[in-house]
Amino acid sequence: MQNIALITGVTGQDGSYLSELLLDKGYEVHGIIRRSSVDYRERIAHLEGVPNFHLHYADMSDSMSLVKNYYSTQ
Repeated sequence: MQNIALITGVTGQDGSYLSELLLDKGYEVHGIIRRSSVDYRERIAHLEGVPNFHLHYADMSDSMSLVKNYYSTQ
């Protein structure tokens, strides 16, 4: 069974380092990114396209965006 991680704030310094660490350990990493963060993705640009790294647009303060993303990945 593969370990799966959900990282909020994946575009930040801690989130990007945590993503790298977990990917190296074999995790499937899902990161939440706000649409307003589109211009600030340089910390994770090298991870985009990695097979076990997935980005989801959502806002933690908007529960409907979280529900929408959950059901779109099922």
